[in-house]
Amino acid sequence: MSNVPLFEKEGSVEVFSEMASYDHEMIVHCHDRATGLKAIIAVHNTTLGPAMGGLRMWPYATEGEALTDALRLSRGMTLKNALAGINVGGGKAVIIGNARTDKTEAMLRRFGKFVHNLGGKYYTAEDVGMSEDDMEIIRTETPYVTGISQIRGGSGDPSPVTAYGTYLGMKAAMKKATGSDSLNGKRVLVQGVGHVGGYLVDHLVEEGAKVFIYDIYPQTLEAVSARTGATIISEEEVYTLPVDVYAPCALGGTLNPETIPQLNCMIVCGAANNQLLDEVRDAQDLKDRGILYAPDFMVNAGGIINVSLELEVYHRDLAMRKTERIYETAMKVFDLAGQADITTHEAALKLAEQRIAEIGHNLLYR
Repeated sequence: MSNVPLFEKEGSVEVFSEMASYDHEMIVHCHDRATGLKAIIAVHNTTLGPAMGGLRMWPYATEGEALTDALRLSRGMTLKNALAGINVGGGKAVIIGNARTDKTEAMLRRFGKFVHNLGGKYYTAEDVGMSEDDMEIIRTETPYVTGISQIRGGSGDPSPVTAYGTYLGMKAAMKKATGSDSLNGKRVLVQGVGHVGGYLVDHLVEEGAKVFIYDIYPQTLEAVSARTGATIISEEEVYTLPVDVYAPCALGGTLNPETIPQLNCMIVCGAANNQLLDEVRDAQDLKDRGILYAPDFMVNAGGIINVSLELEVYHRDLAMRKTERIYETAMKVFDLAGQADITTHEAALKLAEQRIAEIGHNLLYR
């Protein structure tokens, strides 16, 4: 095992300058030749408690791309956790590789050793490319793992709770946009119907929404359509189809100068992280077009709320009750944005940073 010196370049990315731009506390580069492990653990902020955030495995084109993703995702976790009112900080980890072909038990256990070396500063959890079984493998090397099975005393797969919170955030957005939070008869396009997106479709169909779906994996797409009756659309229709709600539930960056002008919806609300390619520019573009944006780190907090309770005594009912607060938080964010004439992203950011500042101030006087 070895750590890559932080002063080295990661592709075209200067590590220290990137850390400074996102205000991170620590980055750990993990490498193990025997297992093929190449991973990055990014700890953004621990003011509210130990950093917590999922482990993502993805075939990044470059190491610089992986670093940027880890930095953005971990900062997003700080904001998400603060806005959700839970007592953990923000962190994230990424493994470079294809989860379907490259992942092995040995690799995951080696990653667990790196997590353990941090001594509880970072708790890992399930994210893209990871499963409940993977978390249990990592748990063999370190106790700093969440999202293990309920049989073993954990919270299990966080995806259903993430989807539930996103669904509630969507209802709040509909309430703000139309005066009613009913999704019955509304047209909703869900881009990405993996774990979270699939569960979100279930909620929408149950309420009577007309759901359209797209995913890069045809088998997943067809399975969800067969189970729920959702309509499959082509890749070309993702941004142009006339709908009430566009719900990005795959990877980030789908809201950008190329796609925003194509959108034909009144609300954007989905579970994907970092949906805005550029937070300031793209949030403003959505506002200027009259599209209500439900910030991702606000509505997709159900999963982290769920796994964070493993640090206490886990109970599913408590996790669901805490997740239901997302509706109230969303209404506060929408109201603040309207009153201050700012974007909803900026409003959510203000509320999250306010809580971090207040708790940080208290810590100074202990």
